[in-house]
Amino acid sequence: MPTTYSSLPVELIPGLALSTVIAVFARRRRALTTSGALGAILVGTVTFGFGGWIWGLVLVSFFALSSALSRYRQRDKSASAEKFQKGSQRDLGQVLANGGLAAFISFLYWVNPSPALLAAFLGAMASVNADTWGTEIGILSPYGPRLITTGRRVPPGTSGGITLLGTTASAVGGVFIGLLAYVLLSLESLLRGTNPLTISWIIPTALVSGLVGSLFDSLLGAAVQGIYYCARCEEETERTQHSCGLRTTHLRGVRWLDNDVVNFVSSVCGALVATAVWGVLGL
Repeated sequence: MPTTYSSLPVELIPGLALSTVIAVFARRRRALTTSGALGAILVGTVTFGFGGWIWGLVLVSFFALSSALSRYRQRDKSASAEKFQKGSQRDLGQVLANGGLAAFISFLYWVNPSPALLAAFLGAMASVNADTWGTEIGILSPYGPRLITTGRRVPPGTSGGITLLGTTASAVGGVFIGLLAYVLLSLESLLRGTNPLTISWIIPTALVSGLVGSLFDSLLGAAVQGIYYCARCEEETERTQHSCGLRTTHLRGVRWLDNDVVNFVSSVCGALVATAVWGVLGL
């Protein structure tokens, strides 16, 4: 991993090349919009270039599995998906909301390599991954969700609604990020001849930060996220213009606090929680 400014061009060039290939492939598979592909190139280049190949693989794994889950049983999700602000194709806002903080932490790590920043990176990624898995799998729950703030039953797809299946999926999503990072870092440790036990804190840190971050996302969704109402369809939605074409009216929450902002804030929460957990387990 880079430690000096003179290594900057060497690290960024392969990161740019690899990120471009992946983004173009994802665009052709309709996993990304054009703006999303440009955002993926930016986020991927920064993460690969400054964080290194392990950080880059964690990021790529998140986006690849998230895209796959978005398409899993898509027909069964279609009715509930009408409530969501955006569809399965990720645009620039979604890419930056989910990967922007991770890319910034990668730059900070390049400037000052620290296990605390590694923990923050994994916490941010565990949070967005846990939230994505919880949403994409939880919406298929045979039991209706309950609002995280009151416990009231709400229709599937409602912002802030949680299910046991979704919460379990969130926990697994957080663990996946930790397990992947642990395996990759252990491999690197073996190749370098260092002790892999020094990273034993990673999996529990990813579990806790991922679960807390995803639940915080649900809390924001229930309490402060902007929610709108379509008078024609008589439905609540996150969209300012419903899928039927009618412009919706503001119902509750903060207008500018949309799903992208909520995702970014929850990734910040995950990064902070992971740093705190690392402070307890990793020192």
